[in-house]
Amino acid sequence: MRKALLKFIDFFYPPFSRWIPIHTFRYIVSGGTNTASGIILYFLIYNYVLQQQDVILPFRPGMITAPVATLIIEAPLTFIIGFTLNKYLVFTKSDLKGRIQLFRYAIVVGTNLLLNFALIKLLVETFNFYPTISKFITTILLAVMSYFIQTHFSFRVKK
Repeated sequence: MRKALLKFIDFFYPPFSRWIPIHTFRYIVSGGTNTASGIILYFLIYNYVLQQQDVILPFRPGMITAPVATLIIEAPLTFIIGFTLNKYLVFTKSDLKGRIQLFRYAIVVGTNLLLNFALIKLLVETFNFYPTISKFITTILLAVMSYFIQTHFSFRVKK
């Protein structure tokens, strides 16, 4: 399965080979797949699962706004997709143990989740952006940061 996916991804690489290394191209494709999955899941959960309704908490007074509740539901799904793609398609030469990779990946994703939360809350509640557009903007900003952190921290290769 891994070889078939890499063959498929690498099929589209030649036009980009002059500008970026294959490793970076694979990261972009994997990250793009995970990002697209996240945005699609966010849209589906927000509009069809939660039906744009805030979530009332039964165990304590209060509620979680629909955009934030959507993020809480979507995040574990994209975590699994992202780690799997990164570990098995992009960072295959990392000499770190899988559990260390998973832990470090979780730290980066947890940080991104907090930043996602803050930025979506800011964009939706302060600037009145539509939640899906807020998610898209936030995702682009965090994706660039994540590339460098994943390369040099989560899946690093000893020299």
